[in-house]
Amino acid sequence: MYRSGFGLRLTFFQTFNSINLPKSQSNSTRSSSRVFSSSFSTKRVGTHNGSFHCDEALACFLIRLTNKFSAARIVRSRDPQILDTLDAVLDVGGVYDPIRDRFDHHQKGFVEVFGHGFSTKLSSAGLVYKHYGLEIIAKELHLDEGHRDVYRLYLAVYKNFIEAVDAIDNGLNQYDTHQPRYVDNTNLTSRIGRLNLDWVDLDQSEERENEAFQHAMTLAGSEFLETVHFHVISWLPARSIVKECLAARQEIDSSGEIMVLTRSCPWKLHIFELEEEMKINPTIKYVIYQDERSGKWRLQAVAISAGKFESCKPLPSPWRGLTDGELSEVAGIPGCTFVHISGFIGGNRSYEGALDMAKTSLMA
Repeated sequence: MYRSGFGLRLTFFQTFNSINLPKSQSNSTRSSSRVFSSSFSTKRVGTHNGSFHCDEALACFLIRLTNKFSAARIVRSRDPQILDTLDAVLDVGGVYDPIRDRFDHHQKGFVEVFGHGFSTKLSSAGLVYKHYGLEIIAKELHLDEGHRDVYRLYLAVYKNFIEAVDAIDNGLNQYDTHQPRYVDNTNLTSRIGRLNLDWVDLDQSEERENEAFQHAMTLAGSEFLETVHFHVISWLPARSIVKECLAARQEIDSSGEIMVLTRSCPWKLHIFELEEEMKINPTIKYVIYQDERSGKWRLQAVAISAGKFESCKPLPSPWRGLTDGELSEVAGIPGCTFVHISGFIGGNRSYEGALDMAKTSLMA
């Protein structure tokens, strides 16, 4: 679908880092900063030295994916005089000014959010992504920034990857209610935190610290690219399939509450968002799809909301826990194979049988 260079980009990034990052300075030129040098660019991007976090490691990786800062040198310092000379400054300096590529979020009065329905306060990673994310996604997909899939993935990658980095860095609890405020699929923040030098490490030098930060950038960057890759090759095609099947729901049953997948795919990632987008009412209660391995058919009750296990309308209680002939006799439907004890899923040997089970369940 798209010409993708994710593997090549990541291999280049890791090789580039291993050759050029970091470069130790001689004692005569040593200062409070360390420069991650590159012969490919004269641009310099600053972030703070000392202990690092996921947001600036990811922000440094992201900004180097742009045309403006491609392969830029990374300078780690807190010295204002040094920071003032740099082309971009991330997560330090107390200034948010996208015109000058200053992306800090620690200063008093900072309240910037991503927009597009998101309300999480941004970290340096979210700030860079907000202003350069469309360009980055478009380059990875080899599409124009105005393409609808670029915008769609721009939002999806923020929701499913970047937002958690922003929220955790800003100390926002994932759960204050039953509904999560954000999605954390990777635990990346904790894993990058563990890359900082441990107090028992004998070598606490700036060189070792910069090596650790280099590792953090590589880890954050590789997971970002993997996230984009997943959304390109899996998430987006699945969304298209679910949208088409939702549009055809009335052809399956006049109730409009049964959807049949034309191809098995991760439909739960999309159904709730698409129901809202397409203003579907009543909502889908059962999804029917074929098990590609066995050739048999499954019907699954849709959950009450994303991330919940409880079904809107479980399969009938008398069916639950039964299998094969006993289930077919109780249900009055030939070819039944099973119904889970909780009633969230069942099966039939034929499509017609699975559809009958769904229709009967709607009326129960």
